[in-house]
Amino acid sequence: MATNILAVDPQKLGNITFTETKTDLIEEWNIEYADGQDYQSLKRAAEEIVNTDTPVAFPTETVYGLGADATRSSAVKAIFAAKGRPSDNPLIVHIHSLPQLRALLSGKDASLTGSDPIPAIYRPLIERFWPGPLTIILPVPENTVLAPEVTAGLTTFGARMPRSILALSLLRLCGRPLAGPSANASTRPSPTAAEHVYDDLQGRIRTIVDGGPCEVGVESTVVDGLSSPPSILRPGGVTVEQLRQCPGWENVTVGYKDKQEGGASKPRAPGMKYRHYSPKAEVILFEAGATRPEREEVMKKSKVGIIRTKSWDAALGLASADSNVADTNGCVNGTSQSNSASSIPTDAPSRLSNLLRSVIQHQTPHAQRHTLSSSDSEIWDIDLGAETDEVARGLFSALRELDKKGVEVIFVEGIDDTTGDDIAAAVMNRLRKAAEIRT
Repeated sequence: MATNILAVDPQKLGNITFTETKTDLIEEWNIEYADGQDYQSLKRAAEEIVNTDTPVAFPTETVYGLGADATRSSAVKAIFAAKGRPSDNPLIVHIHSLPQLRALLSGKDASLTGSDPIPAIYRPLIERFWPGPLTIILPVPENTVLAPEVTAGLTTFGARMPRSILALSLLRLCGRPLAGPSANASTRPSPTAAEHVYDDLQGRIRTIVDGGPCEVGVESTVVDGLSSPPSILRPGGVTVEQLRQCPGWENVTVGYKDKQEGGASKPRAPGMKYRHYSPKAEVILFEAGATRPEREEVMKKSKVGIIRTKSWDAALGLASADSNVADTNGCVNGTSQSNSASSIPTDAPSRLSNLLRSVIQHQTPHAQRHTLSSSDSEIWDIDLGAETDEVARGLFSALRELDKKGVEVIFVEGIDDTTGDDIAAAVMNRLRKAAEIRT
């Protein structure tokens, strides 16, 4: 099948309004769509999700997702087929509002009266972090409307309300909860630009909604508040320290490992069991403070990739850069897709208003070629910078770019994840799942 990329500017979708509430929970919101190509493109994507089983790729603030109706088995199966994803790897369900989540938790006999079906342990997290890069583990209700493939046979499922207005608008237009893993081929680095999705899934899906580069660059944090004490199943955009500031989460524990966990048991959350985030090239990760690669090791390969952060010299100081040979990586430089500041009313709840107004201006990393004198070896060097947020945004893109250069091995300078910065923890978690490790 032909794969089309539909560009959608979230700032041109329309005007957002919010339902008044006496609590800090963002119960409901609405959008008055502005007729135009951006709205029509998003509407076309929503209609494809509703009327066909072929999943649609769409941007969130974390990474690009591959969305299909979470209540229809044939549609969810198509996600696994498109990605080549193991069937025992559960999917996260994306919702656009708390009323939609409550209806989902009420099952086929949905009734929004009586007690709140959302477990009380999650209320402080929802107040502070939703919409945003946080997934919560919830019990599967009796007579659930979720397709069984979503939960992979578990009695729980993960749910998230994304921060991207583009993603939220697509969810609203569909009127369905969307199963939405990352929009990449299984085991490959997660996609942070529409081009990455196209590289992996061309011919497997029909539509990619292009909202520009993603703001966060690593997947959501997954937490389990049904266990005692609560635990973190996957590190991501919300940190341990942030979680511990919330009532009931003071003693949250780390429940994940940095290497894939393997074994016969089913993973409790995505990314826990199987090899993931891997480029085609061999990846060798040097933990923060480890001795950098030696010249002899670098020269064993004819094409080498370097991803550096704080202290490594360009091309490890082994060669000078070739003039006029530099390539942009992923999408062109620009603004991340998750913002629509011009459409936010001045009376919007301050927390959500501030989230949606935060425009991230950043440049995508680029690869610079270096050649070693008296050797046929070629080094492609990418500098992600010293700031953790920039490393997170550029990591998956850099791995993909070096694959395009045809490198045989990628040496990566790790960052310190012992300081309590969970973005750093998320970056290193992804790298350790994809790499041989040097300490």
